[in-house]
Amino acid sequence: MRAHASLTLRPIGAGDEAFLRQVYASTRTEELARVPWTDARKGAFLQMQFDAQRRDYQRNYPDAAYQVVLRDGRPVGRLYVERREDEIRILDIALLPEHRGAGLGSSLLRGLLAEADREDKPVRIHVERFNPALRLYQRLGFTPIGDSGVYFFMERLPCNHDHLRSPGQPV
Repeated sequence: MRAHASLTLRPIGAGDEAFLRQVYASTRTEELARVPWTDARKGAFLQMQFDAQRRDYQRNYPDAAYQVVLRDGRPVGRLYVERREDEIRILDIALLPEHRGAGLGSSLLRGLLAEADREDKPVRIHVERFNPALRLYQRLGFTPIGDSGVYFFMERLPCNHDHLRSPGQPV
């Protein structure tokens, strides 16, 4: 998939674990800054959470595409997507902090939305309630269809197919 002039994707490989841990840790930096733990304790916590998340994804989404996002051939993030018969489910999309806010995430998402439109499928994702990217998802046409308190379950219907389901109708 080529979503941006300089973006490509490749499957994760055995040598990517340290990079993927770095990406994961970067998504928790703000949260952990408020915790009065030592760096060693934070590191152990992040490793435990990273491992738990990876096991959960592998167990619950064994057929998903787990990919590294490359910009000009260099790893800058991760994109995990499960393509189901009835939907495209974004499991995780994350970029290193220095690559956020440059339109790369938007480009990746637009590529998935175009794929979903061609296949006449909705795109769904869980988004943390206070995630700054929530506004991006809303701009791209995602609407909440569920609320767990911590996460919104959001959906973007294929273009020109809003008639398929009434607003608020469960999935």
